[in-house]
Amino acid sequence: MNNHPEWNELTPEEHHVIAEKGTERAFTGEYVNHKAKGIFICRRCNTPLYNSSDKFDSHCGWPSFDDEIPGAILRHTDISFGMKRVEITCANCGGHLGHVFDGERFTEKNTRHCVNSLSIRFVADPA
Repeated sequence: MNNHPEWNELTPEEHHVIAEKGTERAFTGEYVNHKAKGIFICRRCNTPLYNSSDKFDSHCGWPSFDDEIPGAILRHTDISFGMKRVEITCANCGGHLGHVFDGERFTEKNTRHCVNSLSIRFVADPA
């Protein structure tokens, strides 16, 4: 399931989340409790999205970040399911990542990027 010759091949589950704006079940993603140092890249196009230093435990069931790599994320109004939310996508390929929430006071930056593990891939620091 690849719509662009330079994009990575996706599993049906990854395609559903990234291309069809799906959501993985809470607490099932591989990065929910991930603590290693490195960066998180887009699973579809390998664009760097998040630094591990911006990841925090929000207990929401999905990986949470309070900041993104500058220019990596686009925000869109999402009115699906009778709610008004802010969807976040990869700025390079448009792949769905999840949603961003402000004002929850989890961190000093007061923002939470709630990201599907299926949308990202971790790359460890080489140190």
